Amino acid sequence: MSLILGIESSCDETAAALVTSDREILAHKLAGQEAEHAPYGGVVPEIAARAHAEILTPLIAAALDEAGKSLDDVDAIAATAGPGLIGGVMVGLVTGKALAMAADKPLIAVNHLEGHALSPRLVNPNLGFPYLLMLVSGGHCQILRVKGPGEYRRLATTIDDAAGEAFDKTAKILGLGYPGGPKVQALAEQGDAKAVPLPRPLLKSKEPHFSFAGLKSAVVRAYQNGAYRPEDIAASFQQAVVDCLRDRLEKAIGDHGRCANLVVAGGVAANTPIRSMLEQVAGKHDMVFTAPPQWLCTDNAAMIAWAGAERFAAGLTDSLDFVARPRWPLDPTAEKARGAGVKA
Repeated sequence: MSLILGIESSCDETAAALVTSDREILAHKLAGQEAEHAPYGGVVPEIAARAHAEILTPLIAAALDEAGKSLDDVDAIAATAGPGLIGGVMVGLVTGKALAMAADKPLIAVNHLEGHALSPRLVNPNLGFPYLLMLVSGGHCQILRVKGPGEYRRLATTIDDAAGEAFDKTAKILGLGYPGGPKVQALAEQGDAKAVPLPRPLLKSKEPHFSFAGLKSAVVRAYQNGAYRPEDIAASFQQAVVDCLRDRLEKAIGDHGRCANLVVAGGVAANTPIRSMLEQVAGKHDMVFTAPPQWLCTDNAAMIAWAGAERFAAGLTDSLDFVARPRWPLDPTAEKARGAGVKA
């Protein structure tokens, strides 16, 4: 059994965790930054990086103390090395490098998206490879075939905005504050999803990818129109996202075949209507649906430690000169999708 220290600092969550290779979470410490970013309606990269620098070391010490462990007990140190806000990524990665050097432990540079992709296996030992993954987060919206640690085939990606970004921007338009996803869902529960005519970008398109920029712009116009209640805008927006995700997933299954398991991961995976839709699609295609608990969907260090454990078991470690990456595709061989803002 191996023990991995995980460090996460890619956006506005600072976290440290100790996780064993037999799926036991010995400690998990997390510090959010909602109060710091709320006045701006979104994450300010410089503020985030400074907050990470201030709190990360005490968080790691607290995690070790909670687990009753020292760095000598740790087998490897896993730190998010990208993609993300580069200032925050650098804070976590440099800290991981320093600890690895000081304690003479292997460094594992973890792709944040791989942390999300493998997180369901942390809580479900029966989830085997390969599986079909819907990865929906603030910065990414992808469908991938997960074959194993470091082995991914991208089937679809967003050509502009991600679903999570669209949720946050919709919340900002409606004056709901930050973070936007949970607040949009809560408001949508009071609204009529059929009240506001909103577009479904790329619905039924032969192109496999996602697009949410046009939907976001339509929300702006609906709000400025003044004829619709905010509750109805939120409900109609959320339903449009659900419809787009369903359509693109059905296309991916039709084009590339089903897997035994359909998995959802990423921050937007905490959205209840999206989870419900994915469960329906899985049932339709005789696939087992798997979703991590909601706390594991949002950014956390347990998933980074677990990805580190999976990579460590596969003999995948990294040198101390590994460079932080603002963008880092899980499938670097995937054909480049069109769009200036495409998220690989």
